[in-house]
Formats: sequence, C-alpha cells, structure tokens
Amino acid sequence: MKYRFDISAEDPEKAGYASTEIKKVLKSLHINPEHIRRTAIAMYEAEINMIVHGGGGTAEVEITDTEIIIVMKDDGPGIPDLEAAMKEGFSTASGTSLELGYGAGMGLSNIKKNTDCLHIETGAGKGTTVTMRIRYI
Repeated sequence: MKYRFDISAEDPEKAGYASTEIKKVLKSLHINPEHIRRTAIAMYEAEINMIVHGGGGTAEVEITDTEIIIVMKDDGPGIPDLEAAMKEGFSTASGTSLELGYGAGMGLSNIKKNTDCLHIETGAGKGTTVTMRIRYI
C-alpha cells in the first residue's frame, strides 16, 4: 500500500495530519502498537521539520509485508551541518516557530531513536530528503 501527502508550511496548525492518517491505517492493519507509536513519532517529527525549516513538501509512505517506509522531501534550504542537527537540543528554529512550540531541537534525534534505518540526503541549497524505515516483522 502506498500513500502520499502534501505537507504545507502555510498552515502549521495542520502539522501532524499525515502522521495521524498513517497511524489510523496501521491500526486498521493490526500492526503492533509499539511499531505504530514509533512510526507516528518519527513521521510527526519529520513533518514539523518540513514545516519549520523546509517550507513544506511531500510525504510518501509505503507499507510492505515487513516494514513501513517513509520518504519526506522538501525543497527548502537544506541542512548546512547535518552532524550538528542530529544532536539533541540543536535548533535553528525561528522565533515564530518557537512561539508555536516547535524547535526544541529534538526532531532528528527523535526520528533516529524511533526508526530502524534513517537516511538523510541534504546540503545547503539542495533541500532535504529523509528516508525512514520501521520494521514490524
């Protein structure tokens, strides 16, 4: 099964829509609740990062017989220092994002903790593609 969502930076109040919809799908498939939790956390964190830093983008989710594959793509400015961005507490969020409660610097580290495989393609001026895999069998 494949799903695709557009993630808009224009309406930050809709942050989490895609991860909530995938959570519903996984529940309907009777996936183990722990795998659902991990998927929802990782995907939500990526959605927030896309809204706060990437100007929005797309989320594509494929559910196979053994894993959940999530690919999040944006055309934003990219992550200039990925190593620093992976550290807990590191944030480049704007004042507006911080006022909305985003930008605690836990996004990428939470994604890493909740996925079995994480691959990030990025660079200054190149946008960012985050590929996450959560095995459930």
